Amino acid sequence: MTDRILMSQAQVSEVEERYVLDALRSGWVAPLGPHVDAFEREVAERVGVDHALALSSGTAALHLALLHLGARPGTKVVLSSMTFAATANAVVYTGAEPVFVDGVADDGNVDPELMLTAVRTLQAEGETVVAAIPVDLFGRAVDYSVLEPGLADLGVPLLEDAAEALGAHVGGRAAGSFGTAAALSFNGNKIMTTSGGGMLLSNDAELVDHARKLSTQSREPVPWYEHTEVGYNYRLSNVLAALGRGQLERLDGMIERRRAIRDRYVDALGDLRVRFPGRDAAGRADDGDNCWLTTMVVDQTVVEERRSGLETTPADKIVDTMSAADIEVRHLWKPMHLQPVFAHCRAFTTGVSEDLFRRGVTLPSGPALTDDQIDRVIDHLTRVLTTAE
Repeated sequence: MTDRILMSQAQVSEVEERYVLDALRSGWVAPLGPHVDAFEREVAERVGVDHALALSSGTAALHLALLHLGARPGTKVVLSSMTFAATANAVVYTGAEPVFVDGVADDGNVDPELMLTAVRTLQAEGETVVAAIPVDLFGRAVDYSVLEPGLADLGVPLLEDAAEALGAHVGGRAAGSFGTAAALSFNGNKIMTTSGGGMLLSNDAELVDHARKLSTQSREPVPWYEHTEVGYNYRLSNVLAALGRGQLERLDGMIERRRAIRDRYVDALGDLRVRFPGRDAAGRADDGDNCWLTTMVVDQTVVEERRSGLETTPADKIVDTMSAADIEVRHLWKPMHLQPVFAHCRAFTTGVSEDLFRRGVTLPSGPALTDDQIDRVIDHLTRVLTTAE
């Protein structure tokens, strides 16, 4: 009986244990405390922004930023279609309507020109677009060279969903530093974790101060509990922030291990009619990618079959076969415009994200994986990719 190989299991060392023990022994076990303050400073410094707010999730960070930017019923928010549902959910929390935009074939990240076209189209129709949310997918930052100035010219704030991209960079800037504000996630499977948690980043002090107030139930600064607007219980605890400080201290090493795992996949599988987003035409790694999850896109003709008269996509076949071998492999994000809950929403599509969903999977990528486990993944993938149906 072999142990199941997981996609991205958290790795905790003595470094994190030391930080958490310090928090417990200090007595700061209730929400907030010195580790929260230090964690915010350290992440802000790492990303290169002025302000950071530690929160209970990346979703909370998006929600609070959108509220400050004026998202409400009757407004629109343009966002990447290929993303986890949390991005779109945060928009719906505010009462605003999400409008989805397709990606580019290279890596699935949002198509910058198409996002700008979507904004222009909505504005020409008299709609109020309060924000645009590009998502940095699987640890690879969006190309902001066109998108950031383009949105600024249109008067639409850019809210970067960098939940998957801490430690990545593009154009000499860190993921999380673009636009008006950005959200990070420290969920259990992310590049680093606080068990559950997230952070709002911005150079806008007013935005972060407003979000801080909202995140602590919107209490007014008076001696009693006074509230003039609805608030939320969104702050990160001191104990979890201590865990995050330990993870942040080891972040570069964890990224390097994930990069080494990706290199092994590429070296072993690169000749089997597959491609790895985040690699250039010569197969070299993009050092700006944090390698959170290694994604693999297979040729359309690989491992397709028909079952009970219904087509099984290449991704379906890989996921099913690997699961039977106790190896966790997942589909890429199912585009939001294909999700039943958002079927009524408007979308600007080209078919790219739908095609990537059919043919793309994410592979086990966690830094705790051993070389023997990676060999096992490669062995089973090779069989799947080379066995005729």
